[in-house]
Amino acid sequence: MKKFDMTKDAGKISELHAGEFVLLSGTVYTARDCAHKRLHALLAEKKPLPFEPEGAAIYYAGPCPAPEGKACGSCGPTTAARVDVFTPELLDAGVKFMVGKGERSDEVARAAVKNGCVYFAAVGGAGALYGNAVKKCELVAFPDLLSEAIYRFEIEDFPVFVAIDAHGGNIYKR
Repeated sequence: MKKFDMTKDAGKISELHAGEFVLLSGTVYTARDCAHKRLHALLAEKKPLPFEPEGAAIYYAGPCPAPEGKACGSCGPTTAARVDVFTPELLDAGVKFMVGKGERSDEVARAAVKNGCVYFAAVGGAGALYGNAVKKCELVAFPDLLSEAIYRFEIEDFPVFVAIDAHGGNIYKR
């Protein structure tokens, strides 16, 4: 099992390979369908995104409210294919890491290779486990979207698999 800090180890992205089990740490932004639509609109209007996309990580999730003493409630992954239509433009804008559940389109896989990005697959049904890996949670944008707003997480030992690597390795195509 490999530990990988997306903030500190981004230069080692090429060392991640499809099929590896990884414990992720670092900064990640949550964004589900509604947030992606707004990010798309901002990019189309050539307006800045609410976070710096260069080197960023996006987790396709909507966190539940935090119970007392925790940074976040349950926060399991959503099906990544739901945002595939928006993903290539975000990768072109500089996003390097994606975390979600399930297979991605061929277009997203090609965009990941083109931009040197990685897609990590998280396990569905493990929302409590993922919520416990969130050490800090801060609202960043679109508060009217509630749990689908964009939040900045600081995560530690967040268990995932490398599903699509920067070289084109893809666990869903084996």
